Amino acid sequence: MEQAKPSPRSAIKLKVCGMTQADNMLELAAMQPKYMGLIFYEKSSRFFHAQIPQLPDGLKKVGVFVDSEVSYIMEKVDQYDLNVIQLHGKESPDYCVELKAKLSEGIEIIKVFSVKEQFDFSLLSAYEDVCDYFLFDTKGKLPGGNGEHFDWSLLEQYPSRKPFFLSGGIGIDSITQLKEFLKRPIAQFCHAIDVNSRFELEPGLKKIDKLKEFKKMFENEN
Repeated sequence: MEQAKPSPRSAIKLKVCGMTQADNMLELAAMQPKYMGLIFYEKSSRFFHAQIPQLPDGLKKVGVFVDSEVSYIMEKVDQYDLNVIQLHGKESPDYCVELKAKLSEGIEIIKVFSVKEQFDFSLLSAYEDVCDYFLFDTKGKLPGGNGEHFDWSLLEQYPSRKPFFLSGGIGIDSITQLKEFLKRPIAQFCHAIDVNSRFELEPGLKKIDKLKEFKKMFENEN
């Protein structure tokens, strides 16, 4: 598989994950982020089991799954017309190959890796040719939405040229840290910033005003 090219810094995208309510989704869509995440993990407080309103074509719907059967993912792809699959569990490279073979052309795969005080970047090599993006999140009690940062300086050891999503407890108070990160050479491979729990009134219900504020501040530096 031809490796995707890194996004220039001016093109870094915004992903808002953990949406659950139709009206909230429409408000979010008006902000024009690139990605909207829907979590299909029943143990999550943001588990999605509703209807999706009519959304703009440019907004990519990301289905988030944790060690799910491939058949379950395909069911949700068909039901919700998903554009991207995010694998947030211990899915193997062979699993990714099996899933990719069943997905329609153009549906992308994001493979998530959880980071704490350290991370073995050699784990990435087996996934280089079986997913479209990596996503780095903070290792915590839950597969995601823990609201905590990891040490972004660890990404200086990133051995790949594959574009990645940066996640893990990013909020309004992360802007200064983001500005510094985006000055680093490694930021050339940062495709998108992924936000979730730090912008919530309650699990699954986002503070649109705060997201607008973040997006404006972020775009001023992007």
